[in-house]
This record gives sequence, C-alpha cells and structure tokens, in this order.
Amino acid sequence: MTQQEVLELLGKVGAVLTEDHFVLASGMHSGTYVNKDAVYPHTVATSRLCCAIAERFADDGVEVVIAPEKGGIILSQWVAYHLSIITGREVLAIYAEKEMVAISGPGGMGRACFLETGNFVIRRGYDRLLLTQLALVVEDVLTTGASAVRTIEATMACGAYLAGLGVLCNRGGLTSRQMGVPELFSLVDLPLDAWDEATCPLCKQGVPINTDVGKGRDFLARRASAR
Repeated sequence: MTQQEVLELLGKVGAVLTEDHFVLASGMHSGTYVNKDAVYPHTVATSRLCCAIAERFADDGVEVVIAPEKGGIILSQWVAYHLSIITGREVLAIYAEKEMVAISGPGGMGRACFLETGNFVIRRGYDRLLLTQLALVVEDVLTTGASAVRTIEATMACGAYLAGLGVLCNRGGLTSRQMGVPELFSLVDLPLDAWDEATCPLCKQGVPINTDVGKGRDFLARRASAR
C-alpha cells in the first residue's frame, strides 16, 4: 500500500481527527489525533494494513510477532497471520503486558491496589516462545516510541533477536537508530505538532480537552486531584 492509500483508508474509518485538543498516550498535547481504535473494529481494513507490514518483512525469516497490549495484540495476530500465509510456515503471535505491582489498601487493610511500573513484561509462557527466535515488534502509532522501546527491551531480555519494528503510523519522526532496531518500517509518516502541558498553545487558549479519545479524561482527573 502507498502512503496515500493508507491515509485514505484511515480517513475512511475516521481514524484521523483534527482541529481539537487531545492528550496523547505519551502525555503530550496535540491538535491532531490518530485514533487507531477506530480502525480495529473494521477487520478488512485492519487486515489490509497488517498485510502491508507483513509483506515488508516477508523475506526476513520472522518467527514470532510481538506487540504491546492492548491494541497491539490485534496487530500482532493479523501480521503473524499474513506472514504465515505468505511464507507457508507458522509465525507465532504474542504480546507484552504492562507490569503491575500490588500495593496494600489504606492502612494495610482492604483490597490491594495495582500500579503500573512503566515497564512491559512477557508472561503466560510467551517468554519461552521467544528464546533464540527472530522477532518482529509491531505497534500502532509512534509518538515518543516509549511503549515500543519497552516491548523491544522485554523481547530481547527473553533471548530473542530482532528483525525490526513495523508500525501503522510514525507521527514522531523516529528512526530505527533511535528505536534500537535493524529496521523501522511505517505505513505512513505523519509528523504532527505535539507539546507538553506547559507549552501547549491550546491550553493557553483555553480550548477544552477532548475526553472521548486519547488520555484526556485521565489527564483532567489527575489535574483535579492535584488541586
């Protein structure tokens, strides 16, 4: 697929949102949002996008496809499926999970609460499927690349080798060197403005934060609790 075809497909399913105030998963603010969650309900569109990623890495000998949860799980399944069809051999699909640590309730009583550490871990026996295998990491949208980097680190910690990183959209202008992979392939490069809260012009203009997509609802809740 060409970048224009990808953009047309993303636009058709309403995955590119503009002229609003969004909070990204990275915590950055932007006036444009790539809503990958709008893609996933459309299985034909998702399959086409993942097939294009699979075709790029079809000759690399990929044995396992891995992605960060949650949306990435869908991508890993579809990319591995198409790699299996193209190569005529089974390519596995697994995922990395956000690491959670338990903390006791108030005064050490009551039900435990769980907090994310910021790291990704590979559980469910999937770590054994990675040992000495050639893995392809897939991700939906790269802005800072933090989730992809942590998945790459967790994958390598399991003794796997890296074929590369395949993504739907690279909006952060990231490179393979920055991500620490042999190859970074994105279906579309879509550089978009993004700012931290302190420098966000939309915040200064008082533009309301979108709470329907992205992390806007969480951002507003944290800001309210800090007051």
